[in-house]
Amino acid sequence: MAGINAAQNTEVKLDVDERVETSASKPPPEIPSGSGTGTLGKALDVVAAIADSKSPLRFTDLLKLVGQPRGTLHRNISNLLEEGLIAMNPETYIYSLGPRLLQLASQAWNENELRGIAEPHLRALNELAGETVHLAILQGDQVVYLDKFEAQNSLRMHSQIGRSAPVYCTGVGKAILSGLPDEEFETLAKSINFQRFTDNTIINFEQLQRDRQINIARGFAVDAEEHETGIRCAAAPIKDGLGTLLGGVSVTAPAYRITDEIYEEWTHWVQTTASDIGSDADIRMGPRR
Repeated sequence: MAGINAAQNTEVKLDVDERVETSASKPPPEIPSGSGTGTLGKALDVVAAIADSKSPLRFTDLLKLVGQPRGTLHRNISNLLEEGLIAMNPETYIYSLGPRLLQLASQAWNENELRGIAEPHLRALNELAGETVHLAILQGDQVVYLDKFEAQNSLRMHSQIGRSAPVYCTGVGKAILSGLPDEEFETLAKSINFQRFTDNTIINFEQLQRDRQINIARGFAVDAEEHETGIRCAAAPIKDGLGTLLGGVSVTAPAYRITDEIYEEWTHWVQTTASDIGSDADIRMGPRR
């Protein structure tokens, strides 16, 4: 059986191009930086590159993506393989996320307090709307989907638990932005590298700022085919009794299934659901904050 036991064999195998290049000229040894924080950050950059890539990655691909010296990348990959955080196919030399990372992600998901508090409310909203419901939190300039209840029909959304999406053009992302203090919003929004996904996508700070003011005034946000053509969404920010932003909740469906009347109902439902989650968070999370 072909395979690698990472705990027993942590040698970093190279693809054909890399082996030829290494045999031709060996790079000088790198001087260690001695920074534990820097070392961890560089290792996490490797994991993130593998996780985010839409195509298979070999050593030379990672070398270009993460921008680390060859020796540093070798060491980081060896350590990550040994810990089971990444894996490598011994025949193709292609890297993938490792089983231990999946175990850690599963544990974090199961033990997340907000997800546990929100679950019954998300389920109720899903049954009421009959469409896909998301719970998301802010991470940098992205929203990360913490939980998801699928639509009660055969058509499924592309979103996945643990995946991220741009904060500026998703309903739940814009709802979360409306719940941020003004200073935090401005700092975050000015750091965004805006990209156009559809004809309706917000593409600059000024547009996003105007959209946020509207969302604050009405208490909800919408995605009117801004991230994906043919997809509409209504969302609301989740806050506790002190006004602390916890995340966002949304209902999403194909635009052809949604009338204006249904869309208006969604805006009320997501606000009620967000409020109920926030109230439960006060009860179950309050004493520890």
